[in-house]
Formats: sequence, structure tokens, C-alpha cells
Amino acid sequence: MSLTPGTETAAPDNGGSLARAGDLFQLLRDGKARTRAELALTTGLARSTVASRIDALILSGLVGPAGEANSSGGRPPSRFAFNPAARSVLAVDVGATHVIVAVTDLSGRVLTEQRLVQDVGEGPETVLDRVIEEGLSLLARAGRSLNDLAGMGIGVPGPVEHATGRPVKPPIMPGWDGFDVVRYVQHSLPVPVLVDNDVNIMALGERTAHWSEHDNFLLIKVATGIGAGIISNGELQRGANGTAGDLGHVRVPRGDEVLCRCGNYGCLEALASGPAVAAELNRQGIPAAKGSDVLRLVAEGNLQAIQALRQAGRDVGDVLATVVNLLNPSVIVIGGSLGQAGEHLMAGVREVVYRRSLPLATTHLRIAPSVAGDQAAIFGASQMVTQYVLSPAVIEATLQATG
Repeated sequence: MSLTPGTETAAPDNGGSLARAGDLFQLLRDGKARTRAELALTTGLARSTVASRIDALILSGLVGPAGEANSSGGRPPSRFAFNPAARSVLAVDVGATHVIVAVTDLSGRVLTEQRLVQDVGEGPETVLDRVIEEGLSLLARAGRSLNDLAGMGIGVPGPVEHATGRPVKPPIMPGWDGFDVVRYVQHSLPVPVLVDNDVNIMALGERTAHWSEHDNFLLIKVATGIGAGIISNGELQRGANGTAGDLGHVRVPRGDEVLCRCGNYGCLEALASGPAVAAELNRQGIPAAKGSDVLRLVAEGNLQAIQALRQAGRDVGDVLATVVNLLNPSVIVIGGSLGQAGEHLMAGVREVVYRRSLPLATTHLRIAPSVAGDQAAIFGASQMVTQYVLSPAVIEATLQATG
């Protein structure tokens, strides 16, 4: 699968969309094994049509045998199912100070991964070269080849024009603005490359893995930066220019005198992010340089650190109260390094959201910590790729190219 996003072409309909192998394949993506006869009954297609489409999918490796069905006389019919092991995906989470690279199969199951300390401020070439090098090493470790690679999904800590994969004026990513991430990676890995904001892919991964019954869902990342991934009516919302969910630069009233690195005063990120809380503790005479120092102090029972983290939660809640009234989600998940620090931040968020949001908007609202934790971005990056490469048009184009 070497198509680039945006270049896929749809095959002729041939008398109904399910006549295409790519559309027929969508029925098998749930993993349930079916016979040719069952597929013919479900789709209304002739058995000969179903048989030819299944044969093409088997040749691609995307569908494989899954035992035999019960026989009503004669030879038992064969069953077929989606084979997620047919291809691998490179899933990448680029944070402000870390990189996680993983190899997954097409179901998002992690085969192997590596976590690296890496400053995103060193620039795109340095970071992406390290990602590519680590990705190739992990593919070899997992026993997979480049021929097996379906694509790469990358999350970065800043706004992204999703159609092109180019970061757009990211506040904490010097040198990345407008950089063609897709083309740079494809010089080494000639596969589809999809790029999105890290919080968007965290929301996609968290919701797909643990909250799939909720169509109106928010994930809030509280770490070096603060942002939101917004899923409304089951669809990820990116906005016109990829900046939807940029909570970190919403003004908080109590921060009038606090300068944010974006140049404005009173931004949520300047008050409630990991570095901001650490700076507040420093002003109180408690040495802390970054978010991990705050978490260590909280774990040690330091009362001032606990109070500072609780206040950070209130500040996040102050912004979220407006968001809840505006979007009416059923679930808000708090993730990121500070979000995983237990109940102190969460208590501050709940305190303000439930007090300040409209009663109807909070009647069934659940505010919970991330279940996926730091795996959310990896699972989301993998899902972003599989949603693309397993779409009907791309499957059809791939089969035609290899047929």
C-alpha cells in the first residue's frame, strides 16, 4: 500500500457499491468470520460476485481463512475473516520532550515500541530522522519488512493542517511551521504518512479503545501544553485550520498578569501546565523545574504541591465549563502527564465544571481519567492510518494496482 493520502481513486460502481471488493471488505472489518453464502445473503450480490471479491481480498492477505461453518450436508463451507496481521503500521507520538515509536498491526495491537527522550525544539529534521531510524529498527525487531508496512501515523504537539500534514504556527515547535512532514518521511519510507495534532490522535485512540459508545467526547491533555481533542457526533473535529481544541491559549481571568510564551497574557497553559505549576511552586520556595517534579512532590505528600495541582484543575475547569455549555459532551477524559497524577487535578476540574456549567449539560456528564494513558496517542496514530488505508476507495485502488 504505497498510496499517498489524497491520491486514492475510486473504482467504478459496477451496479452497486458493495460490488466493489473494498466495500465488501468493510463488512469483514468487525473480525466476525463469515461464509461466502452469508456475505451473498447480507449484500444481495450473486455468489459468483462475492467469490471473486473474496478471492481478491485473500490474495492481498487482508482476508484469511477462519475455519469452517456447520454443514447441512456435504462439504462444510469455508469461513473468512479480516486478518489484521496482514500489514503493520508505524505509530508515532511526538511530545514536547519525548518520542514514542511503535509497530502495531491493523487492529492497533502493539507489537513492539520504544520510548525516547527527545526535545521537539531541536527541529523537524533531527526529530524525524530519529523517528525513521527507530521505526526501521522496530520493524526489524518485530520481524516485519517494509513491504508489510501499510503506513505511518504521527502526532505532534501543535496545530496541523491535516490535509497536508504541515504544522501551522505551533507555539512550542520552533522550526516546524509549514514543514512538509509527509514528504520528508516519504523520502525514507514510501508509504502513506498521516500527521495530526497529538491531542486529536489521543482522543481518537482513547475513544475507540474505551468509550466507543459515546459519540460526543472530549479528551483534555494537561502536560507541558494543554489541549483538547473534540469528537462530536462520532467525528473528530479539527476546525478550518487545524486549531480546534486549542484550550491552552484561552484566557483565564485570574491570570491577567501572567505572560504566556505565545505572547498573550492569562492563557490557561501559563497557569495550569506542568511547567507553570512548577514555576508557581518555585515562587513559593519549593524547588521544581518541570511537571515531573510536581508529580514527585505530590506523591511525597507535599501540601503546597497538592494545592497547586488542585488549583490547576480549577483553572482547567474554568475553561471547560464554557466548553461543556457549548458542546454538551457526555464524557470528558483528562489525560497527559498531570492528568494521570491521581485525583487532585481531577477534583479541581470537577469542582468548577459541575458548579458553573448548565445543569442540563452536566446531568449525565462523566469526567474521568484516561484509561489508555500514554498509549492513547499510539493507538490513535495507528487508527488514523488504518481508517485511511482500509477505506473502501483505497482498498479498491490497492487491489487494482496489484491485480
